[in-house]
Amino acid sequence: MTEMIATRQAYGDALVELGEKNKDIVVLDADLSKSTTTAKFGKKFPDRFFNMGVAEANMMNTAAGLATCGKIAFVSSFSIFATGRAWEQIRNTVCYSGLNVKIVATHSGVSVGPDGASHQCIEDISLMKTIPTMTVIEPCDAVETRKVIFAVAAYKGPVYVRLGRAAVPVITKKEEPYTIGKASILRTGKDLAIVACGALVANSLTAAGILAKDGIEATVVNTHTIKPIDRETLVNVARQVNAVVTAEQHVLDGGLGSAVASVLAQAHPVPIEMIGIDNRFGQSGEPDILFKEYHLLAEDIVLAARRVLERKKK
Repeated sequence: MTEMIATRQAYGDALVELGEKNKDIVVLDADLSKSTTTAKFGKKFPDRFFNMGVAEANMMNTAAGLATCGKIAFVSSFSIFATGRAWEQIRNTVCYSGLNVKIVATHSGVSVGPDGASHQCIEDISLMKTIPTMTVIEPCDAVETRKVIFAVAAYKGPVYVRLGRAAVPVITKKEEPYTIGKASILRTGKDLAIVACGALVANSLTAAGILAKDGIEATVVNTHTIKPIDRETLVNVARQVNAVVTAEQHVLDGGLGSAVASVLAQAHPVPIEMIGIDNRFGQSGEPDILFKEYHLLAEDIVLAARRVLERKKK
């Protein structure tokens, strides 16, 4: 049976590991440390943990100040608050100055569930990747999340890491290498490519399995780094299969799909179908019901694959 772990849980555990190895790691949270799981770090290292209260803008500026003193500042809240309320401070204080601040936001996407539209941030990738100097990452599972947190701690400059609330299948292995900016190919096939990020990677693998039963072989690409996107891998894969489906738990405007389309439009135009949230807000409901409502399930990816293959024939 596939192990199910929330990426936010892996984040809290990774912070504690990092804190034991590096005394320059500091963590800030906006009164949500139990939910973001940064409370684990706060319990172990109370002198390096700062609960900033419901004051996200001030939290970003404080993290920036700590970064100017040589600290590696991890800043957390729900993604709607981290990227929405504090966007100006992220742009002008953190990114414009190129400071070593790691914004790790949890509770992204509609998988937040019953909290509804006000808390389901489905625009954060777009908000963050448009800022110059910002790196944007969304790991696909708990194992990859640990690798991401260690990688961004060693990486110089501002980073946004997008995590979720709900448990997701563990589909990657501890021994597999991880590199910021380098996509990983989880499955190879000759007919089309499914390019996904976050929770939709597992659904893409399931979709590829369904398609294989009908003799359709799909390559599945885990595009964990959305900015800078791995142009080389995307173009090489597109040249091999000449049909692409993108899959993300985010609005289609400004997300992974638009980033992939931009790369391929310039280097190797192919038919593309996009799975994502099309110009709608979220709503209250259980994650599995919302995934069905917003057409984010494996069967939706299968339908998109069949559509793109029909276009490929023309």
